[in-house]
Amino acid sequence: MDNAKPVVIVGASHAAAETVTQLRRQGWQGGITVIGDEIHLPYQRPPLSKAYFKGDVPVEKLLIRPEDVYVKAECEMLLGQRVKRLDLLDNFVVLDDDTQVEFGALVLCTGTRARLLPIAGADADNMMVLRTLDDVNNIRARVTPHSKLLVVGAGYIGLEIAASAVSLGVEVTVLEAQERVLARVTSPETSEYFTNLHAQAGVTIELGVGISEFVHSDDHAPSKVLLNDGREIEFDNAVIGIGVVPNTELAEAAGVLCDNGIVVDEFTATNIPGVYAIGDCCNHPSALYQRRIRLESVPNALEQARIVAQSICGNPEAYDSVPWFWSDQYEVKLQTVGLLEGYDTAVVRGEPKENKFAVFYLLKGRLLAVDAINSPIDFMVGKKLVANKVDLSAYDLSDPALNLKSLV
Repeated sequence: MDNAKPVVIVGASHAAAETVTQLRRQGWQGGITVIGDEIHLPYQRPPLSKAYFKGDVPVEKLLIRPEDVYVKAECEMLLGQRVKRLDLLDNFVVLDDDTQVEFGALVLCTGTRARLLPIAGADADNMMVLRTLDDVNNIRARVTPHSKLLVVGAGYIGLEIAASAVSLGVEVTVLEAQERVLARVTSPETSEYFTNLHAQAGVTIELGVGISEFVHSDDHAPSKVLLNDGREIEFDNAVIGIGVVPNTELAEAAGVLCDNGIVVDEFTATNIPGVYAIGDCCNHPSALYQRRIRLESVPNALEQARIVAQSICGNPEAYDSVPWFWSDQYEVKLQTVGLLEGYDTAVVRGEPKENKFAVFYLLKGRLLAVDAINSPIDFMVGKKLVANKVDLSAYDLSDPALNLKSLV
């Protein structure tokens, strides 16, 4: 790789911050430039809907690295700057002000953006999303105790927002088009547990509902959401949490192959030599699941940062990590390892009413994934069992006397 030109990283994300560290750790001697459209140094996003939303974590604690780390790494931070075009023939990126930044290698960490609702009234000022630090600051400025917050979507982000808001004395209603919460990512057993958890906290959850439109008043009266079944629900503010869309437009316009994300190989390389993509925006092959996947998780971003640094430094290593995720709601920590898609058996280990249990997802006896609720041991052992593709068909996982560690 040409050390005379810097590695340019587009997107000041978790993946970007870790790539800077890993490049220096792997021996990269050339320049490094990070370009981000937010004015903030790279910060942690998971706390935005949880601890930071509730005021438990100050903004300075969100920073992934303090500023002096980038200074010591001799990394140029171009913040508050947007890349409008990639020139992959002459190897430079073009900023909004037409400044050209040359690169020897390009790492795309463009992340995702919130999916919007194509429904009348969904573009009003009190209809918000939560993806960035500025987003959550805007929400917190509007949401006050005893106000009515409508949350559209009962996935991770929607339920985390609901848990945080209700703990601040906000009246929360969650609307979900599916017949259960967390329907895309977990089992009916886990869904039922979290539905009950939120109900006990005072959150109203409406399942299997469709939205006709949002009606807003000009006289500061509450807004209304009109449901397909004819009901109306009043609210002061709303947060839309119906998933995300990978930011691939820059890459696509420059001729980089994209399909549900920027397509990369096991070394995070795209179809264009010297151009890589990592984090939430990339679609990579999974040796474990024998298919392509796009993951929205911090652990994935960190591991791919290490892989891309090794590729750039000439020491390529194939990415082969087990996916894992987490969600904090109230005093409950959900840790998920693996992907449950295609499972034929779900085994509950432990007792949900005791707020400590796990759900094991198997396909023909082989463990695909584990949901661990307040059960870190099940999570840690589950990671090893999933990674090693252990056949558990001969064991009763629901038996509390079974020592899971003995199966690794």
